[in-house]
Amino acid sequence: MADYLADVRKYDSSASEEVVNKIVKHLGIALRNRDSSLVSATDSKELDRVKANWIGKKLGVTDGAKADAAIDKTVKAMAADNTKSRVTFYYLTAKHLDKLSSL
Repeated sequence: MADYLADVRKYDSSASEEVVNKIVKHLGIALRNRDSSLVSATDSKELDRVKANWIGKKLGVTDGAKADAAIDKTVKAMAADNTKSRVTFYYLTAKHLDKLSSL
């Protein structure tokens, strides 16, 4: 758990441990496999899944342009990171959409 929080705090030094824990719990078994614990920012199908399942279903954001903007901001923020943690990616998209409080 500390590793997820430390990774998120590279991008948001005031990240809430409680919010990160909720994202980890939401992702559950997906975090056990290295491949599924990472987000491929160059795979459009992967980003579509993030948009549909995380942003649309979990965060309740149905505005496609708003969702795309949050994904783009997150991809740019994490550009230097070759292994984009799914927990961090989800946290940052929620933050860009001002949805951290709803988690």
